[in-house]
Amino acid sequence: MILVDSCGWIEYFTDGPLAEKYEKYLSQLFQIISPTIILYEVYKKVKRERIEDDALIAISQIMKTNIVALDHKLSLMAAECSLKYSLPMADAIIYATALEKGCQIATSDPHFEHLDKVIYIK
Repeated sequence: MILVDSCGWIEYFTDGPLAEKYEKYLSQLFQIISPTIILYEVYKKVKRERIEDDALIAISQIMKTNIVALDHKLSLMAAECSLKYSLPMADAIIYATALEKGCQIATSDPHFEHLDKVIYIK
């Protein structure tokens, strides 16, 4: 299992410069963990940069992954991650989800670059 960060999905769906590097992590949707905050971030960014139909296509693909809802336990774990690693809220939720599920994160977000369990894509 792997968690693909929002930036990876966005790169892939908007044909960004790192799209090819993310493609290998997105080939088996049933092996991907997706916190619900990723739905928000990807929909918003893809719709802003493209059109709503593109955003809905992106979301339909993410919905084929293992969606993890934010509950009270994960919220507190994310708060602890935010305090410990100085992460913004969404990143803390994503990181806490990866830790909770025992998986790595594929990302190019510099907030994660030096954290454990991170595959940093340049």
